[in-house]
Amino acid sequence: MPKATIVVPAYNVATTLADTLQSLLAQTCPDFEILVIDDGSTDRTVAVARAFGNPRIRIVQQPNRGLAGARNTGIAHARGDFIGFCDADDLWRPTKLAAHVAHLEANPQVGLSYSGSELIDAEGRPTGLAQRPRLKGVTAAHIFRRNPVGNGSAPVFRRAALDDIAYRPAGETQRDWCFDETFRQSEDIECWLRLALTTDWAVEGIPGLLTRYRVVPSGLSAATEKQLAAWERLVTKLTPVAPAFMARHAGAARAYQLRYLARRAVTSGNGPEGLARIRAAFGASSRPLWEEPVKTLTTVAACAVLAAFGPGTIASLRRLAARGA
Repeated sequence: MPKATIVVPAYNVATTLADTLQSLLAQTCPDFEILVIDDGSTDRTVAVARAFGNPRIRIVQQPNRGLAGARNTGIAHARGDFIGFCDADDLWRPTKLAAHVAHLEANPQVGLSYSGSELIDAEGRPTGLAQRPRLKGVTAAHIFRRNPVGNGSAPVFRRAALDDIAYRPAGETQRDWCFDETFRQSEDIECWLRLALTTDWAVEGIPGLLTRYRVVPSGLSAATEKQLAAWERLVTKLTPVAPAFMARHAGAARAYQLRYLARRAVTSGNGPEGLARIRAAFGASSRPLWEEPVKTLTTVAACAVLAAFGPGTIASLRRLAARGA
């Protein structure tokens, strides 16, 4: 049996899946399998995966259940003691899996291991940006406020940790859920926050930008209202689990979430939305201002400039900054 499984949820990703699978097959870890979960694709996704003809790759097909549902199916079919996730438009550095397996084997109290991520554009080129999260001493409050795991292609779980948060909802006849399939957004942070709140497993990162996370600007702000609504559903769902925790931390976490959405609005050129989000953030809590003053004030300034002068001004400032770098 393989030591590790990499689950690749795949829905109509024929244009990016080959690059993803190539990056996973290049892993230096000697003992792993790749599970491609075809989530009801209507394009050539399955054909792309089959064309590799590699015995490490297994394909599981199902009617569309969404990202959380594809991950749950992957967990159910995984044979490894360690289970990682890589979305079908992201990439892994060759040493990623080996580094996480070594981390988990050396630290039996850790249930979720993650790393930082390099951000790439639609063509796979580095954007110059990265997620460099907190790695040690991570608490449930850190996960709630700042989500150090960062994205769904960063974590590698210990199977025993996933077993401890698995549940079977009413009406489910096929397999347990670790990710809540009623969520179409925020399903990832809901999963690792639930792990932190309901188990003794530690969440801990390792150095390096080992995930290459694809960011497509046209999709950044398309569903911000839905994203915020999903995040609020997360709060509603987990409040009965840890009411004192939520009462203490929900305001600051909401402020950070709203600041994040303000920054997404700036990236997409929507100044008025950015201003509305940042005002709402300050209404929820001032914590981001005194914890991260530079990032918060930069967000405020960018929203204000964009709202007053339009997207062209932000682009000009970026060009000037690039020349002076």
